[in-house]
Amino acid sequence: MYHKSIVSEVAFVKVAIFQHRLLHYRVNFFDRLKTECERRGVSLSLVHGQPSRREIPKNDVGELPWANVVVNRFWEFGERDVLWQPVPDSVKDSDLYVIMQESRILSNYPILFSRLFSRKKVAYWGHGKNFQSDVPTGFRERWKSFLLTRVDWWFAYTQMTVDILKNAGFAAGRISSLENAIDTDEFKADLASWSSEEVLSAKTNLGIEKDAPVGIFCGSLYPDKKLELLISSADWIKEKLPTFSLIVIGNGPSMPFMKECAATRPWIHLLGVKKGREKALYFRAGDVILNPGLVGLHIVDAFCSGLVMVTTRTARHSPEVAYLEDGVNGLMTEDSVESYGGAVLDLLSDKERLARMKAAALADSNRYTVDNMVKRFADGIESALKV
Repeated sequence: MYHKSIVSEVAFVKVAIFQHRLLHYRVNFFDRLKTECERRGVSLSLVHGQPSRREIPKNDVGELPWANVVVNRFWEFGERDVLWQPVPDSVKDSDLYVIMQESRILSNYPILFSRLFSRKKVAYWGHGKNFQSDVPTGFRERWKSFLLTRVDWWFAYTQMTVDILKNAGFAAGRISSLENAIDTDEFKADLASWSSEEVLSAKTNLGIEKDAPVGIFCGSLYPDKKLELLISSADWIKEKLPTFSLIVIGNGPSMPFMKECAATRPWIHLLGVKKGREKALYFRAGDVILNPGLVGLHIVDAFCSGLVMVTTRTARHSPEVAYLEDGVNGLMTEDSVESYGGAVLDLLSDKERLARMKAAALADSNRYTVDNMVKRFADGIESALKV
């Protein structure tokens, strides 16, 4: 049931969300959010620019015909860049601006300053801090922390961000926890499209026995993923569970290391980047997701496929790791072969426990959805307009 429109309280309200570039996996979210806002009497605008020179190779940009596209200006300083994103005239009369919590976006500062002499409300949308910062106590993070509470409302990615904000003294009643998600409908359909016979055939083609336990790694290959621990733990598991196999999906700068490891381990299958139905096929063949390093939004893929995510406490996780409930829908271990490998081995050896945790993971796929995120965002917009 949708909330009562705020039209009765405010004649007509306008909200503008700013993104420095429009990520392809956000397109569906923004379309649904615009529709939901209209149902509540809110006119939503989206303002976005283009990726930086260094972001272009990611090829992760989407399009929306109703978005306000502006031309970003970038300046590079070593490995860092800053940008200015113009505010189009069509949104300057908005009642609420939602800006990204990124200190490198210089155009955010006039917007933040405008709160001092304007009735316009300003909200942040972000993580609360840089979870992957190399210098978490450095100037950039201290500056971000200083600005943390200088807004009227917060759209927090997950409960981890909510906790950061509360600890900084920001009012809990002015925080919307979005439970950040991606559209999983297509991935669920892809998973369901494969028959058990086709999944068995895929395993056979890789030389994996019918009922043999399979670990899946899926993601970019780079140091924050703790790939050395992944391989060492897989060796440890293989020694004690000879039928075990590891399927690796993805690519990245650490691929040469992974190729070197796989060259002497025929039970490690490097498949490169897989998408859509093909990616879903190999997820169907797995039992656990082995990701000892950084966990981010891909945890939702694990839930959709009913696979148990196993990671470590020491990794530089993104806020979505908050979805992992240790011992319920996933496992979080210490940073050692004995702890990580031992936890995986114990789980694979206990079929009842594994089935129970798989069911819990699958159930959570119905919680972390774009539809739920849209509702939480729209609820937050209504509340922010009333403060």
